[in-house]
Amino acid sequence: MEGEGEDASKVIHVKFVTKLYPPFKAPVSSVVIPSNVTRLGLSSIVNSLLTLEKPEAFDFLIDGELIRMSLEQFLLAKGISAERTLEIEYIRAVAPRKEEKPSLHDDWVSAVDGSSPRFILTGCYDGLGRIWNSPGSCTHILEGHTGAISSVAFVNSQGSESVTVATASKDRTLRLFKVDTAESGDSTTRVRAYKILRGHRASVQSVVAEKHGSMVCSSSWDCTINLWNTDESESELSVSGKKRKGNNQVEETQLEGEAETTFVGHTQCVSSVVWPEHDVIYSCSWDHSVRRWDVPTGKDTLNLYCGKALNTVDVGGEGSALVVAGGSDPVLRVWDPRKPGTSAPVFQFSSHSSWISACKWHESSWFHLLSASYDGKIMLWDLRTAWPLSIIDTHKDKVLCADWWKGDSVVSGGADSNLRISSGISIS
Repeated sequence: MEGEGEDASKVIHVKFVTKLYPPFKAPVSSVVIPSNVTRLGLSSIVNSLLTLEKPEAFDFLIDGELIRMSLEQFLLAKGISAERTLEIEYIRAVAPRKEEKPSLHDDWVSAVDGSSPRFILTGCYDGLGRIWNSPGSCTHILEGHTGAISSVAFVNSQGSESVTVATASKDRTLRLFKVDTAESGDSTTRVRAYKILRGHRASVQSVVAEKHGSMVCSSSWDCTINLWNTDESESELSVSGKKRKGNNQVEETQLEGEAETTFVGHTQCVSSVVWPEHDVIYSCSWDHSVRRWDVPTGKDTLNLYCGKALNTVDVGGEGSALVVAGGSDPVLRVWDPRKPGTSAPVFQFSSHSSWISACKWHESSWFHLLSASYDGKIMLWDLRTAWPLSIIDTHKDKVLCADWWKGDSVVSGGADSNLRISSGISIS
């Protein structure tokens, strides 16, 4: 009993600071707190200093590093003296505050794109793409594929009346759709592709659009990466156009396109591609490598090997330069190609219990990213701590795809045939 009392008597002088605006700004003054307080205890203390109608969850940083143990353990681990007044920064906890109504599909949801603030684009094993403007509200169905859709991408989602969409499928083709978003009514509109892209010799695994341009990039089980033009007025493509009758019996032209360029170098399935800059494409493969490609020359300028087959890659973080990838083990790996000897990851996160299916940087943060896994979980990460900030486990089966939406939500799809939206996530 004497030892317990002695431990409880240990106190630390702290000052809480924040970059948050009122009503989340606490008075800046020194307070005395128990040394064994945890993050939840710190959050309770800050809430007591604030006059909020509803309690808010907070995270805490000392010298730029998130606290994920008791305050006393953290100071001991970091060699920080408790004799002085500690400055502790608090931020709103990065966790969903609301789970939206799930949007049921007819089969596994294999692909999702949340890059448009107005819509969510999904791809499904039933061969159909779908556009959603809110949870449960599907406005358009994109039809024509004869195999499961493996990847989807908005090519141009900025138009006020129409958006362009690309879909990739196990039927070895990509399809391009123009979707009239000005159409009103409660019914779902079915849309046929205006252009079919043929050239891959096996299932197309990934598609991504050029950020400011009219090209798309695809990768395939045939070990190649292809670049395609989405323009429908190319004269050499219009001669191969095929006539078809729409539902209104009016003859419509459906173009067919061939690849403009092919990148060769991977020796196994190229599972994912991203196009972060005009002249740079990154890819990952089951051959255990991440490669960086120079678009004008088609040459790979960087190879990162990790010893595991990779399913997903993204580029972002500080200076939009960090590379994250995941695959056939539970480890999410982050590289910084700017550093010499970049073959070793600068960060590794190991909280998943199965293969990683998706990873994505938050577009407005240097530190935050998400990962999805066959273990049925989505994890939100901050580079300043080795533990996940939040675990989203609303799916009832494997999570196959995930993305950020509107900056404060996570959209995801899985083998439970649901699109799920976790919203109210605060990224400082």
